[in-house]
Amino acid sequence: MGYISGTDRGQTSLLPARIEDYVAADAAVRVIDAFVDGLDVAQLGFRRAVEASTGRPPYDPRDLLKLYIYGYFNEVR
Repeated sequence: MGYISGTDRGQTSLLPARIEDYVAADAAVRVIDAFVDGLDVAQLGFRRAVEASTGRPPYDPRDLLKLYIYGYFNEVR
């Protein structure tokens, strides 16, 4: 069983052609995405870094960390 995941970023949608087209190439969110993807969250002490084999799958802790960092930098709660 894997983590809960959203739609594929390369999937075509109505407007614009791809979801990746909404975000500029030099946007800070791309840096946050690359930085967090490079972290070993299990080694950093995230308790839910390894998904359980039973129950509802959790959200990937890397996705939640990305959301937290983005909100912190943009002063959003």
